[in-house]
Amino acid sequence: MSDAVFQRWPDAAAPRHRSLWLEQALAAEPEAERSVQHLEGEHRADVCIVGGGYSGLWTAIRLKELDPGLNIALVEADICGAGASGRNGGIANGWLWRIHTLVGLCGADDAVALTRASMSAIDDVERFCRAEGIDAQFRRAGWYWTATNRAQIGAWSQVLETADGLGLGGLHAVEPSDLVRRLGSAAHLAGIVDRHAAILQPALLARGLRRVASKRGVRIYEKSPVVRVDGGSRPRVRTASGTVAAERIVLAANAWMVHLPAFRRRIVQLSSDIIATEPIPARLNELGWAGNESWSDTRINLNYARPTADRRIAFGRGGGTIAFGGRLGPRFDHSPAKTRLVRHAFRRVFPALDDVTITHAWSGPVDRAVSGFPWFDALGRNGRVFYAIGYSGTGIAACAMGGRILASLVLERDDEWTSLGAVLRRIQSPPSLPPEPARYIAGRIVQLGVARKEHAEDRGRRPSRVAETLAGLVPAPLAVRGAPATRSTRAK
Repeated sequence: MSDAVFQRWPDAAAPRHRSLWLEQALAAEPEAERSVQHLEGEHRADVCIVGGGYSGLWTAIRLKELDPGLNIALVEADICGAGASGRNGGIANGWLWRIHTLVGLCGADDAVALTRASMSAIDDVERFCRAEGIDAQFRRAGWYWTATNRAQIGAWSQVLETADGLGLGGLHAVEPSDLVRRLGSAAHLAGIVDRHAAILQPALLARGLRRVASKRGVRIYEKSPVVRVDGGSRPRVRTASGTVAAERIVLAANAWMVHLPAFRRRIVQLSSDIIATEPIPARLNELGWAGNESWSDTRINLNYARPTADRRIAFGRGGGTIAFGGRLGPRFDHSPAKTRLVRHAFRRVFPALDDVTITHAWSGPVDRAVSGFPWFDALGRNGRVFYAIGYSGTGIAACAMGGRILASLVLERDDEWTSLGAVLRRIQSPPSLPPEPARYIAGRIVQLGVARKEHAEDRGRRPSRVAETLAGLVPAPLAVRGAPATRSTRAK
């Protein structure tokens, strides 16, 4: 990308549909939306951060820890936590389950370093919440990676073998009867567990990070959509009514940045669509899901679920709406069509809960990198604009780690975090996605093939050759989330 101008960030207006998480978080902050400070007039800062989600807030906090005297401004289009950080499933896991893919991308030593750092990031989130009094409903009860049809069984075999071979451990096979007992559904046929993983309330974490950043002196401007970022020798962030001139700029808007030339052929924007039931504590106890375990299955359009603190089920499905031309429209806030698909998947996994009321449904954007992993770098020749992108749907722990990497990059430190950042940059695939409209058309055709393949497998049938072929066109890290999953992808 040129150093000159990044122009008109599309679809930066406030979302029209809030998640359950943000609704709950704002109930404790009744003045939050009315008391925001807009960016108006001319301002200066040492660092200006664009984006008030996990990436931007963690970066601001870590910068302040490294240099408390820094003058930091943060600019957010809506309110902090309104984007993906307040819309995700709230499952925090590291990259242990992706160790086999990481070894193939960067070798055993770097793969182990990244995996350990990602797992430590979960601990980091827990410690930080405890130290700062952030009640993000953090619960460590383990994440189960399961098969919900017979074609998925064994998807994790190479992951287990690689983890054990490297002395990492941490992943354990689970008897099918134990899966059913712990997760409350006979749909789980086999699986493994990562007991280091956790669940939390995503928006409460985001709003807590905002409070800490503000307390440490970060100036936060909300409901201030960015219309232009000037790089070059005089970096500036501009909104319709104000400007921040800064020595350094950090772009932390993630999926909202894919329209920029540096990213549009490396990132796919897909929705993740979620529903939440009414509180059903007695029904969960009847099913046997009495704890705080979370799970995902191994399909390409994966299903995932976790209980909430008030004993609802939050149930989501990945691989939803595809963005055209980098634009994130209303369907990335809420899509009735995708909600119907999620409801159908929910009924398949929990047939006994068919009578339960679904009280909330929402969507959120995922910035899926072709590699399946995020990266952090500087844009342009002057090295004064930095960015984070490509979290690929597993950003809770990775953003905590990414905030440390970005802070070290901005301050030109030579430490373990810049070293990890360098590894993540090396494993990124070169630009390979086709331009629009071919990209969108091809994506929709592949989605159709994936849907037909998984529909057949759910019914115990062998998919058609056409469906197998189309599903096989999904890049392996995106298709199988770090492990060989089904017949069509196992050899990739």
